[in-house]
Amino acid sequence: MRSISGLWRWRHNPLRRTTDLAEAWVALAALLLILVAAPLIGSLVGRATGDILQKSVQEQHRSRHLVTATVVRKLDRSPLEADPEASAGRDMRTRVLADWPAPDGTTQQGPVLASLKNPAPGDHFRIWTDGHGRMVARPLDSATAATHAMLAGFGAALAAAGLVEGGRRLILWRMVRRRYARLDQAWDKAGPDWGKTGTGC
Repeated sequence: MRSISGLWRWRHNPLRRTTDLAEAWVALAALLLILVAAPLIGSLVGRATGDILQKSVQEQHRSRHLVTATVVRKLDRSPLEADPEASAGRDMRTRVLADWPAPDGTTQQGPVLASLKNPAPGDHFRIWTDGHGRMVARPLDSATAATHAMLAGFGAALAAAGLVEGGRRLILWRMVRRRYARLDQAWDKAGPDWGKTGTGC
């Protein structure tokens, strides 16, 4: 919001310097970019991200299949899950050795995290597999993809606004340094004669 503070320099004032007017123009340009360009960039990024993610959702739903797996036997706890408090926050899953059908009719077998509290041989549960019968993660759903796209658009808008504000501050910093350099030059010219009688100062 500091861009707005520079707009006071538009006021007509006999003490207004040329750089004051330039600062006002920079503030106005930054304000317009923040209000117009940043939301537009956020909208474009959000829409593009949404399109990509929705295509990914469709592709995942085409290539992944929900199948029924059968428990062969319960497996020991994974060494990575040795701390019972670390796994307490997860939805209660148990490691089992399971069989499941592959799309080509063969049977696949491997260790699986089953959403069963007390799995016994012969118990059934559902898992996602790819076209070759390998276990894969659950496909992304449309609502989650839309949320990610919205967050990406919001982040892009904030980044664009921050970039504009950073550019405004950099321009003002350079203008102030130039102003001080000119002031130093003026003092250097007036310095040797400052305070002497008859110099007209």
